[in-house]
Amino acid sequence: MKKFEEKTIQSQPIYSGKVISLKVDDVSLPNGETGKREIINHPGAVAVIAITENNKILLVEQYRKALERSIIEIPAGKLEKGEEPIVTARRELEEETGYTSDHFEFVQAFATSPGFADEIIHIYVAEKLKKLDIPVDLDEDEFVELMEVSLEEAEAMVADGRIYDAKTAFAILWLKLKMNI
Repeated sequence: MKKFEEKTIQSQPIYSGKVISLKVDDVSLPNGETGKREIINHPGAVAVIAITENNKILLVEQYRKALERSIIEIPAGKLEKGEEPIVTARRELEEETGYTSDHFEFVQAFATSPGFADEIIHIYVAEKLKKLDIPVDLDEDEFVELMEVSLEEAEAMVADGRIYDAKTAFAILWLKLKMNI
C-alpha cells in the first residue's frame, strides 16, 4: 500500500470533451472514512526550452481564456493519443516558433495541478535551432507572437508577472541553475 493511499470505491464520469474529462470518485481515506475527489483527466503535455545560437530564449505570447489574459510562455502543447513526448516537442517548437532542431534533451516531467488533475508535462531543452524554410501552420484556433529574450529579461518577466505560468517559471529557474547562459 502507498502511504496515505485513497482507494476508489466508485467513479462517476461527469464530462468528456476534446481535451479533458471530469469524474467524481468516492474514495476510502486512510483513516477509514470516505471522501469525494473531483478529478480532471488530461492526456499530458510537452513544453520546450528553446535556446538560440546567441543564447536567447524563445517565448510565445498568447491569450489564455481560462485566465482572461495574455501570458508569455515557452512553446508547449498537448500530447496526441499514442504520441511520444519528443514528437510533440518537435511539432510544438515548429508550429509556435518557426524553428526546428535535431538536438532535444529531456529535462524533467512533473504534475501541473496534482490536487485535481492528472496532467503531466514533459519539459525538453532544444538547442542548435534552425529556422524552417517553410513555416508550419499553427492550429486554427491558436494565435501567438514570438519573442526572443535573454535569461535576465526572462527573470525580470517572472518578477513583474508577465511570465505567469509554472512551466515557464520552472524553465527560467532551470536555465539559471543548469545552463549558466
